[in-house]
Amino acid sequence: MIKTVLLLFCITISFNYSEGQVFSSSNPLAHTFSIVARDSATGEMGVAVQSHWFSVGTSVSWAEAGVGAVATQSFVNKSFGIRGLALLKSGLTAQQALDSLLISDDGREVRQVAIVDNKGNVAVHTGNKCIEFAGHIAGNQFSVQSNMMLTDKVPSSMAAAYEKSKGKPLAERMLLALDAAQAAGGDIRGKQSAAIIVVPATSAGKPWDEKIIDLRVDDHKEPIKELRRLYNVSVAYEHMNKGDLAVERNDMTAAMNEYNAAMKMIPGNLEMQYWTAITLASNKQLTKALPMLKKVFAQDKNWKELTRRLPLVGLLSVSDDEMKKIMEL
Repeated sequence: MIKTVLLLFCITISFNYSEGQVFSSSNPLAHTFSIVARDSATGEMGVAVQSHWFSVGTSVSWAEAGVGAVATQSFVNKSFGIRGLALLKSGLTAQQALDSLLISDDGREVRQVAIVDNKGNVAVHTGNKCIEFAGHIAGNQFSVQSNMMLTDKVPSSMAAAYEKSKGKPLAERMLLALDAAQAAGGDIRGKQSAAIIVVPATSAGKPWDEKIIDLRVDDHKEPIKELRRLYNVSVAYEHMNKGDLAVERNDMTAAMNEYNAAMKMIPGNLEMQYWTAITLASNKQLTKALPMLKKVFAQDKNWKELTRRLPLVGLLSVSDDEMKKIMEL
């Protein structure tokens, strides 16, 4: 009798796997809320997502420069990400790509999928067996979708937040949509992970360098707050990068504006303070660099040792007397 029960149990589980009803390695669970969107001004495209599931960003969010963005969730079919982008790249619209993905999918009724293409076309599907509250709203060049929510207000709250934030960078608008979703109740189970990807409007044929934003929070008590913190850090470092480019153009005014913007965003970051000071020293502004270096050295003497090594590889151009002044700090 026990063997018979176990056999029936195994058969039931096997059947459910084939129908996409339970977790498997190829169809992970991702009951969640997300947004896919294209910025009409810049052409940037992206996905932002949050879930009470570990590392949601490795399953749900997919995007490619010049192509589009895909969110695949609920009982996830991860292949929809890569295959969806490939279909868009072949010339299909978002709706045509979505139709192609779903037509051969036996688990379509437990899927939730949203696609935006590089022209701003949007397509979205919520299967009728997604766990309530489940739903979506397709707007002008964006779609918001959610399943297993505490309330039925999540999609409308996300859409409103996104639409009201027009004029802000795409990443910020999508983060505001996530905030609104959580404020409306969010995932009935709570919070655990979040992710955001933003890609440019066109591709330069360098896929390894074509994600404007690519951030994940895999496991955190406040994943959206942590995602926003990481986003702010990424913006600050982008200011640093722009400052370095300004130095290459010998535009020290622009460089210092960028460096100061970065340090204002993250005032306690020694790395930013240090390299700003090194840039000043290398550009005949040692008087401004010395107090900054003194402050950094006081907090961590390893930066002083690093400074000693920089002239050997051409990363600090100062005279012997100037180097002595630095080392005496």
